[in-house]
Amino acid sequence: MTRSAAVAVRRRTDERDPGAPQRTPATALPDPEPLLRNLTQGVLEVLAGVRDVNQLARWMTEDAFRSLVTRASLATRARSARGVTTSRPVHAIRSVHRTSPAADVVEAVVIIGGPARTRAVAIRLEGLDRRWRASSVALL
Repeated sequence: MTRSAAVAVRRRTDERDPGAPQRTPATALPDPEPLLRNLTQGVLEVLAGVRDVNQLARWMTEDAFRSLVTRASLATRARSARGVTTSRPVHAIRSVHRTSPAADVVEAVVIIGGPARTRAVAIRLEGLDRRWRASSVALL
């Protein structure tokens, strides 16, 4: 079976599987901006070591959550190796830029201003099971 045939079979199976996540269009969901802002805040706090990563699990897909857990673990090890204590990050959300490439997707870049530098957090939200879930989060 070719790769494209396997993908087609999987799609048909997922559509019939009642346990599979159901796509939800953006028109049936609330404004994503508060979630984008809160998720950005949460991710920065997780990476700083002042928030438990499990608090963000319900707002993320499994792959995005695993990626965040890995990055948080690396940040914890780096702080430990340098002997740095955890502290709440001091930053301000300067702007949120978003676009919608599909009916059930929002891609956004949240610009963060900190005391030393300005950073960006790229987030992709997908409408799944009647709520927004982050399928990708990247701190740039």
